Amino acid sequence: METEQHIIDRSLISADRIEEAIYMIRGRRVILDYDLARLYGVSTTRLNEQVKRNRKRFPNDFMFRLTDGEFVRLMSQIAISNLRRGGRRKLPFAFTEHGVVMLASVLNSSVAVDASIHVVRAFVQLRTMVATHSELLRKLKEIDEKIGEHDTVMWLLFEAIKQLMESPSIDRDEERPRIGFIART
Repeated sequence: METEQHIIDRSLISADRIEEAIYMIRGRRVILDYDLARLYGVSTTRLNEQVKRNRKRFPNDFMFRLTDGEFVRLMSQIAISNLRRGGRRKLPFAFTEHGVVMLASVLNSSVAVDASIHVVRAFVQLRTMVATHSELLRKLKEIDEKIGEHDTVMWLLFEAIKQLMESPSIDRDEERPRIGFIART
């Protein structure tokens, strides 16, 4: 039978909640240790202990510790505990998509496995959204270029019309040589 804690944690596992916990740091999409601990139904302390025990499973492209500057910027964006009020003493770990999967195998609980599946799906969904966004930007650029070409053609057309309008009109009253046959009588 599941405990109430696991039921609460599973209710936290929604794509929207996971996407809100994904941040762009150092050009990578990551989730902080605190958010993963909540999703996996463990304490942040236990999660970090397991990471330390299995450090070889977490190379730098799977996980890294935030710098002071990154942490300060992140604190201004989200609600992270204040160090002066008994909050975190160490800088948080940031886990990439691969680190999230590895962490689930290290924690080895059904909640962690379920949560990691949802987290990976959220990462994939974000990647798809970015690809779609890139495709839209490319198409907009193409349209902009075509409009630019059309503007050039329209400008040339208007210039030709102006030249035709400004050209000297032929005065019909002035004497000019006759064209055609002259009938002899």
